[in-house]
Amino acid sequence: MAARRQIKRNLRQLQRVKTWQLVVLLLLMGFIAATFLRLNNVGMVERRAAVLVADETGDSEAIKARLFELQRYVSSHMNASMGSIYLEHQYKRDSQKTIDAASGDSNPNGNIYKKAQEVCAPRFSNYSQAYLQCTVDYLAQYSPADNPSSQVQLPKADAYRHSYASPIWSPDFAGWTVLACGLILLAIVARLIGLVILRLLLKTRYREL
Repeated sequence: MAARRQIKRNLRQLQRVKTWQLVVLLLLMGFIAATFLRLNNVGMVERRAAVLVADETGDSEAIKARLFELQRYVSSHMNASMGSIYLEHQYKRDSQKTIDAASGDSNPNGNIYKKAQEVCAPRFSNYSQAYLQCTVDYLAQYSPADNPSSQVQLPKADAYRHSYASPIWSPDFAGWTVLACGLILLAIVARLIGLVILRLLLKTRYREL
């Protein structure tokens, strides 16, 4: 009898908190978590845009600073995955510097580089990857012995591509609210399981009492 009374007491305690109350709390906490997750993503987008702006201006120190801020933010905030970012303008500037250096008076093939730029520049309204490719293709027309394109090593494009990983969980507002949602959901499941088990015990083991 004592065991049966204890089971009934436990059953009444579980029934004090209604399942619908927990569901409402879960929905409310879920909305808050979604808001913080969205803010984390917005913060990443803003810092990513700052990197692209710095890339356009051509300030190397600003690019490094913005990249560092982006990396630090993404690595410490969940839901801040950025994919990859490509410093297109910096790559073009460095490639042009390489071509300009090869076109100098100290290079015996400098006049060939200048000729390549004279041929390609009118074909493209602005500096682009196509312009670079045109220059390289023009230089490749020379015989292997005289081919100056073998002396030009343009920067590797992959070196200008950056990608940072966002953690699965982070100890910020988004992380704690997501954790709270998980605990509430766990409480709902545990409550339902507990109610089922206690009622089964009352119907089976103590049916004869």
